[in-house]
Amino acid sequence: MSEHVFETEQVYPALGKVEIAPEVIEVIAGIAASEVDGIAQMRGNFAAGVAERFGKKHHGKGVKVDLRDDGVVIDLYCLVQFGASIPNVAKKVQENVRQALWNMTGLEASEVNVHIVGIQFEGGKQEQGVVEP
Repeated sequence: MSEHVFETEQVYPALGKVEIAPEVIEVIAGIAASEVDGIAQMRGNFAAGVAERFGKKHHGKGVKVDLRDDGVVIDLYCLVQFGASIPNVAKKVQENVRQALWNMTGLEASEVNVHIVGIQFEGGKQEQGVVEP
C-alpha cells in the first residue's frame, strides 16, 4: 500500500483524525463505475490483468486518483457496450462515482473524468481506440 494518504477535513478533537488511502478511493470509484448499465468493463494496466488471471480481483482497475490541493481528481478508463449511448453512460458514471465517494468518505471529487477507451461487442470482442497512459 502507498504511504500517501488523504486526510479528510473531518477532524474530531476527542477522537482523532480520519485518513483515507488513495487505493480506497480507487476501489470505490471502480465499483461505482462498473455498476452503471452500459459499462462493459474497466480498463486496467498489464499488472492488473496478470493479477486477475491468477484469481485476484482488482476493483481499482481502470481508475487513477490524483490528490491535489484543490481536491480529488478521478480518471476512469472504461469500455462501453456496443449500442449504449456514450454521453449518457459517461454522465451516469460521473454521477454514480461522485455520489458513492460522498456517501462512503464524505469527500467531494473536484473532477471525475471518464475516458472511453473502447467498445465491447456481444461476443466479447473488443475494439480499442486509446490506450491508458
